[in-house]
Amino acid sequence: MHSISTMSHDEAVKEASAKHSTPAELVGKFQYGTAGFRMKANILDSVVYRVGLLASLRSRKLNGQTIGVMITASHNPPEDNGVKLVDPMGEMLEASWEKYATQLANAESDDHLVQVYNELVKTLKVNLDAPARVIFARDTRASGPRLVGCLNDALTATKAESTDYRILTTPQLHYLVRCVNTKGTQDEYGEVSEKGYYEKLAAAFKQAMEHTKPQGHLTVDCANGVGGPKLLELLKYLPAPADGGLDVKVVNDDVHKPGSLNHQCGADFVKTNQRAPPSSKAGPGDRCCSLDGDADRIVFYFQDEKNVFRLLDGDRIATLAASFIAELARQSGLMDKLTVGVVQTAYANGASTTYIQKNLGLQIVCTPTGVKHLHHAATRFDVGVYFEANGHGTVVFSPSALKAIHTHQPQSPAQADALTTLMALTDLINQTVGDALSDLLLVEVILAHKGFSCAEWLQTYTDLPNRLVRVEVADRNLFTTVEGTAERQLASPTGAQKDIEKVVAKYKDGRSFARASGTEDAVRVYAEASTRAEAEDLAAAVAQIVRKYGAK
Repeated sequence: MHSISTMSHDEAVKEASAKHSTPAELVGKFQYGTAGFRMKANILDSVVYRVGLLASLRSRKLNGQTIGVMITASHNPPEDNGVKLVDPMGEMLEASWEKYATQLANAESDDHLVQVYNELVKTLKVNLDAPARVIFARDTRASGPRLVGCLNDALTATKAESTDYRILTTPQLHYLVRCVNTKGTQDEYGEVSEKGYYEKLAAAFKQAMEHTKPQGHLTVDCANGVGGPKLLELLKYLPAPADGGLDVKVVNDDVHKPGSLNHQCGADFVKTNQRAPPSSKAGPGDRCCSLDGDADRIVFYFQDEKNVFRLLDGDRIATLAASFIAELARQSGLMDKLTVGVVQTAYANGASTTYIQKNLGLQIVCTPTGVKHLHHAATRFDVGVYFEANGHGTVVFSPSALKAIHTHQPQSPAQADALTTLMALTDLINQTVGDALSDLLLVEVILAHKGFSCAEWLQTYTDLPNRLVRVEVADRNLFTTVEGTAERQLASPTGAQKDIEKVVAKYKDGRSFARASGTEDAVRVYAEASTRAEAEDLAAAVAQIVRKYGAK
């Protein structure tokens, strides 16, 4: 690749930046979090441009490995958008680089931006003559094409090689980033194309379902987002329902009406409101699930025989997956070679934690909220299962676990069958990140093998009643948590934690905590107790404590 003189590089960065100025009142307010940057789309232009600069720097720092950029605001309203970076193995951006994204986004002027950029080049020892490679995609939001233009300006200014994969789900981009960077190695993850993604999942699904068939049909609510067209495409690669494929009814898949995205539908609506989308026509006992706007979350649900709504959220998917994988490890004769563990956050229902430890006999680790923390902790197990209650999660197999699975010699036909299914799961699961389409197939495989209806899945344990409340505060940064408590205890404001503990002590099976949102000036209060009324009372009492301290 030809050399880039520092001067011409600076000029190109500055000139392109002039097209994407930051409103003065927003300087200093941008913060890169777990979801990257996420806000109203009309104030995102400069941020996306600057994230593009960082993507080039990150790739050059890693000697030309490909970095991903995803433009999406997931479950947020249609008028929002966002942008985040994907590291070479399809994982989230390395946490230590988040502050560099924040620094670039908050540069006060074009000149200041060039200064911050050059300081990063120097501090990080980035060779600007090294190649930079970036691939990117967007969801179906109307603002996507304009923001892609901002990103392209940055990639052109920094002379990065790039590929536009247009509209994809977020997990599909994560998958492609890993495929690109592992191509031609022993860790090759799959074919570098959207088609390759569908073919890999479909082949694994067929292998996993070799000795069983799905029961009944499944209604999938696609949040009127990118998951709709991509699910319909995936279904073309699966066997027909008569041949052992899925009998799927796709609803809320209108991507042409911008205002319908996530409106009264999608995983976040279902989880937050504890009810099916109003458009749902499912009858009692019908198996249903909802994806979120960029198809990286999924929750299942059904109406029971008394027409009561029953949610099967991320906790339920985690327990289902962990129990099935541990079962397959035992049945294939691999249990002594594989440690299966489950990673949860403080939001996981206490009943699920008890079930995993006591009924399944598996190890549990609790981490702070945020996929990056869960994913990192999951990699410490041979097989790490993690799902947030909101339905975002996956299963991670370590290199030694994959080797053990692929080299194991079964001692009986029964062991061979279990091993074949376990092998299939290693391909069926998108190990880079939570993936609603992959997780949908995983749940369907497990329910078919266990012969479970949704009601039987629900009966594995009984959730403690719980309540999640959002409290707006003047400054979310006032609320910090004690290191090492997985965000279950407040360090500040002083006195708030003691007040919360006094209130919690009054309730049977009471548990509550408060943590600041990563994206807005709000604090989320979680509470659980032995009855619904007590859980609501406890949540209200803790919310009042937060309001008191948040007003100071």
